[in-house]
Amino acid sequence: MASDPTSVAVSDDVHAIVKDKETKLAPALSAQEDNNLGISVATADGDSPTEEELHTLRRVPDKIPWSIYTIAFIELCERFSYYGTTAVFTNFIQQKMPEYSTTGASYDIEHGQAGALGLGQRTAFALTTFNSFWQYTHAPIWMVVRTLPGGERVVVDPAATASRVYHYFYLFINIGALCGQIAMVYCEHYVGFWLSFTLPTILLSLCPLVLLWGRRRYKRVPPEGSVLGRSFKLFLLANKGRWSINPVKTYRQLHDGTFWENVKPSKFDAASKPKWMDFNDAWVDEVHRGFNACAVFLWYPLFWLCYNQINNNLVSQAATMQVGGVPNDVMNNLNPFALIIMIPLLDSVVYPALRKMRINPTPLKRIAIGYYVAAGAMIWACVIQYYIYQKNECGNYANGLVPGTDVECARSPLSMWAQTGSYVLIAFSEIMASITSLEYAHSKAPANMRSMVQSVALFMNAISSAIGFALVPLADDPLLVWNYAVVAILAVFGGTMFWIQFRHLDKQEDQLNMLPKGAIGDKVSKAKFEDDEKSEVRV
Repeated sequence: MASDPTSVAVSDDVHAIVKDKETKLAPALSAQEDNNLGISVATADGDSPTEEELHTLRRVPDKIPWSIYTIAFIELCERFSYYGTTAVFTNFIQQKMPEYSTTGASYDIEHGQAGALGLGQRTAFALTTFNSFWQYTHAPIWMVVRTLPGGERVVVDPAATASRVYHYFYLFINIGALCGQIAMVYCEHYVGFWLSFTLPTILLSLCPLVLLWGRRRYKRVPPEGSVLGRSFKLFLLANKGRWSINPVKTYRQLHDGTFWENVKPSKFDAASKPKWMDFNDAWVDEVHRGFNACAVFLWYPLFWLCYNQINNNLVSQAATMQVGGVPNDVMNNLNPFALIIMIPLLDSVVYPALRKMRINPTPLKRIAIGYYVAAGAMIWACVIQYYIYQKNECGNYANGLVPGTDVECARSPLSMWAQTGSYVLIAFSEIMASITSLEYAHSKAPANMRSMVQSVALFMNAISSAIGFALVPLADDPLLVWNYAVVAILAVFGGTMFWIQFRHLDKQEDQLNMLPKGAIGDKVSKAKFEDDEKSEVRV
């Protein structure tokens, strides 16, 4: 029987590909075989590290392309706009219009106070919390072993690279926040609120021009369709038969280690396999990792409760202290200022020093630390508020009137710079928890689920704002000490429960980062061909 010319050509092509793969894979395979025999073999530059090298070589981040910095600049403008306007919200809502002013400007910072609506601290807290709620309700494989110019062999770690990217991303947005907050606060006091809202709008309008310039310089990935539907179908299928009226039995069946394993396509025959299951086993592992990442963020609302205090209650607290010729709402600039200093310091000095000592500050450890540091910031604020009440002529009603008169209480003799500790500690907690949440969402989610996982991470801030409404009754005299104390306690509770629940994932950090890339839809057959090809080479 004569051979089909097409099949012969395809066969020749396949053998050519296999031969080429065999040539490329042979050194790696022989190195692996030698390694299995106990022979120490150095991996060639550009190849994946061995198990021994993962534990012995120092890990370093890769270089960041310059085109990424234009995206960071856009975020700088956006944060200038956001914080430039929200920085003046508390005074705009809480404080009354200064006498003889038509724009809300106070002109005299030392003895005057910029304001407009005069609705009080509790209303200001409620409305700024509501604003924060709506802001957040809108909608890898190891790169390789490399030899440095000095001769040191290192592992170029994608997790360390993602950490660096998000640290500098956060650096840029805080430069924008710092510039926006300082400039708009002084505009508020010397010109009026209208300028504080106009300038951020102008700067934000520049962003489309930057994107237009960089559109050919970015790596644009065409949309592949949502995988959310398949992911939840897979999740529901995994839950099937595991629920019982006995809660103990339900818990055991949900945590018996087979939850995701039993819904891999390889577990089904052709007759029982659902039609929507057009993916491979590796994709199930990716979805598993994505759901784990989402679960990690569920305790975050208790962290954000601490952070959100700097946007409202701490601004109001400063208004009851000696301002020394500086607007009371300029204090929250200490937060981005501290971030701008600490981020390069951690990335360039602290983290490299830890890696040289073979200490790997894993994301989950950093997040847990972030909760406790945020709690420390609230304890600081709690102590400051206690002394404000102790030293104020109106006692526990520092925001009110002198008893028996219609005269406003004088400011406490404490300097508002005593708040510095709260802002610096919150900044450090952001680096540990907030930046790491973005990094964790990026590194643990499948490529086509990253937007969803990061959305879950950001949505936790909206949940925090919703919880914050329960604290509105505490957001005024004489209960402000309790306000900060309750938030601190919740942060300690959240950090403790977070670590207890997810410490097992911390031990699997490297394994989770090294999961093979899954395939879905038309890519499944291609992935299978490549796997078969590798198997044939090994045989």
